[in-house]
Amino acid sequence: MRRFKDKGVQALVYLAFAIAVVPLISVLWMVISNGMARFDMEFLTHSMRNIGARDAGGGAYHAIIGTLEQVALASLISVPIGLLTAVYLVEYGTNGRLKRAISFFVDIMTGVPSVVAGLFVLAFWILILGMPFSGWAGAMALSILMLPTVVRAAEEMLMLVPNDLREASYALGVSKWRTIVKVVLPTAFTGIVTGIMLAVARVAGETAPLLLTVFFTDSINNDPFNGAQMGLPLYVFDQAARPNDTAIDRAWAAALTLIIIIMLLNLAARLITYWRSPARKR
Repeated sequence: MRRFKDKGVQALVYLAFAIAVVPLISVLWMVISNGMARFDMEFLTHSMRNIGARDAGGGAYHAIIGTLEQVALASLISVPIGLLTAVYLVEYGTNGRLKRAISFFVDIMTGVPSVVAGLFVLAFWILILGMPFSGWAGAMALSILMLPTVVRAAEEMLMLVPNDLREASYALGVSKWRTIVKVVLPTAFTGIVTGIMLAVARVAGETAPLLLTVFFTDSINNDPFNGAQMGLPLYVFDQAARPNDTAIDRAWAAALTLIIIIMLLNLAARLITYWRSPARKR
């Protein structure tokens, strides 16, 4: 009877896995099959400047540059702040009111819709302070969405570090901050990198914050601090809204490009974690 129950539960697990994988495979297949029609070097190296909606040429180079710069700036904002917040919550916040307040607000930020983050930056940065639409404004909106994911991922990884390592370091006379830098963070490094990549993957495809803060442009803008700047999610949104086949093909190709960029970033993170893994060093 027990063996029968074990087999039944195992079958349910496999069934749930298949149900979860089938939509993912179908989405990937649809994006790849439709996106390969325009996924070529011209698409990757040209912008939409002077290209009409029905013209067969054009590409997403300006959107690729914008996405890479916006995500990089958002990471530069959210990763240090999120990591320091996680270190405080795990290493210094000993059941105090401040710790509970920070955890409460991080939980709230986790559930904030992406359009709300865009509206906040639009209202404060653009309307009140009078700053222009720019990639930097979009990066600030994306960093709001990244921050809680980074905090929670880093917090969980730091909590998994055995206390024996900390106590051994303290017994040798090492100060607390050096123990955190030299012992705790390197031990949790691989998990923290994985959490950061999850946060990057989440914000890389956000469209609503960019609609409100970055605006649209068909030209290449390498300066995220000055002027409107395109992004791949915006490019997909713009091209998919145009009722012709050439624009739809460009939208599918841009979606495929975004997936490939995220996959390459995750592959780079895996290589970094493998390079820093204790098993490799042995």
